[in-house]
Amino acid sequence: MTVRWTSVLACCLLIVAIGQAAHGQTAKFAEVEGWPDAPISAAGTPAAWNFGQVSGVATTANGYVLMLHRGAQPLMLFDPGGRFVRAWGDGLFDNGKVAGIAPADRRPGQSGYTAVYGAAGCHNCGAHAVRVDPDGDIWVVDAPGHVVYKMDFQGRVLMELGAKGVAGRSRNTFNLPTDVAFGPDGSIYVSDGYGNARVVKYSADGEYLLEWGSRGTGPGEFGLPHNLQVDAEGRVYVTDRDNRRVQVFDADGGFLAEWPEIGGNSALFMTEDQHLWTGGTLRGLDGEAVATLPGGNGGHGMTVTEDGEVFVAQLGGRVQKFVGAEDE
Repeated sequence: MTVRWTSVLACCLLIVAIGQAAHGQTAKFAEVEGWPDAPISAAGTPAAWNFGQVSGVATTANGYVLMLHRGAQPLMLFDPGGRFVRAWGDGLFDNGKVAGIAPADRRPGQSGYTAVYGAAGCHNCGAHAVRVDPDGDIWVVDAPGHVVYKMDFQGRVLMELGAKGVAGRSRNTFNLPTDVAFGPDGSIYVSDGYGNARVVKYSADGEYLLEWGSRGTGPGEFGLPHNLQVDAEGRVYVTDRDNRRVQVFDADGGFLAEWPEIGGNSALFMTEDQHLWTGGTLRGLDGEAVATLPGGNGGHGMTVTEDGEVFVAQLGGRVQKFVGAEDE
């Protein structure tokens, strides 16, 4: 079966699955083994990939899959069928590592996270998230580097939000940021989550507009704003991981709703048909679950292709691929 017809089949299965969910049944997905294609050794035999922690995955404008991992050449590009294309990014990310503070050492109202610097525990440890905006440009978040980069498809940096190596809470500084998302008007949202507990909004040109959030458990407060996405109407969905919920805001940070007790998810992705993956659970924009992935709450990052294939980044050093599955 060709790659083209495999993609068409996956798309059809997804449509059938979501249609079943609309009639009260929870849709199912199945994992596709063997993605990406195995590399070929110098001896001409299949070898194993040696990924670092895979922290993010995104779909490019031409349907390729971009993987972000904490190792050499942290940005790795694969074609839709899983063939390796190229890699880049050495020297872009900090080698510091985000770490949790022991509960006994935490201070009330303060962050439960810090960063560890010095001799690198892993290479490019700062690689935290990767997204592709509607124009096809690539955005990456360097958490311990306190910076967010916009780059073109060739890897040239076009914009920098934050100040590399400078931690803070201002219009121009972050403290261990976690994710980036884009509004329908081109605005940019950054979840400044580990050291601070806020969402910062910028114009499409990178001009500071506004911010909201503080540490806590109430509406508009965050334990850890780890991921965020924006729907077609401009509503902002934020994974408040430590409080095990998603909070929903308007474009100016006004609190609209929360989806409580849905687990400590580390991945969030808005589909073209306006459904939201919260880890391993796909939800309508009212928060109701309509589909699930096998194996729990999913990984650290995820993406969905135009054909409905779901890719999940796992810190264990792999990317999982899922397609819709019919009931047995």
